[in-house]
Amino acid sequence: MATRRRPFGQVTVAVRAMLAATVLLGVLYPLVMTGAAQVLFPGNANGSMVQLDGRDVGSGLIGQAYTRDTGQKDADGNAVMAPDPRWFQSRPSAVGYDGAGSGASQYGPNSPELLKLVEQRRADVAKLEGVDPAQVPPDAVTASGSGLDPHISPEYAVIQVRRVAQQRGLSVDEVQRLVRQNTTGRKLGFLGEPTVNVVTLNRDLAELN
Repeated sequence: MATRRRPFGQVTVAVRAMLAATVLLGVLYPLVMTGAAQVLFPGNANGSMVQLDGRDVGSGLIGQAYTRDTGQKDADGNAVMAPDPRWFQSRPSAVGYDGAGSGASQYGPNSPELLKLVEQRRADVAKLEGVDPAQVPPDAVTASGSGLDPHISPEYAVIQVRRVAQQRGLSVDEVQRLVRQNTTGRKLGFLGEPTVNVVTLNRDLAELN
């Protein structure tokens, strides 16, 4: 005697499997992982927030522009901003460190516009830091791929130490100590290059004075 198949039997099984997978992988698993992250890595799980005097002032994962208003206007009537000498400066950003517009300039390595921009940045950094243009490191004149990288090279931090110390009335040794505290070495001892987090470094400066 032939077995009579129930209508929509396979559909019912598929729907049940989908609902079970949704609850397991779409609800329970994320809740467990979120809870574990909050317990084991609370800082990372909450965006690596940087605090000053109990207030969130940024994220250790997203850079910031440390500038001041020059009091001048450009051709479009916008305020002209310049690096604030009291702070360590971040590397350039093609998106102005706006997290909503992460991206690069899309200039190719042979672009005349990029070469001109790099040379202008090199001259500006050399003037600000009082060093020879040959001493300006590459990350001081080129933006990261995301435009949000909060890190600079130790070489770029070093040429800024004397300026920051003079502007804030601190000793060079004291500022160098802060740079070392905010320097991260190579991952696993051999991957990548050492970096300095400008956001946390400037937070530590603000805590001093």
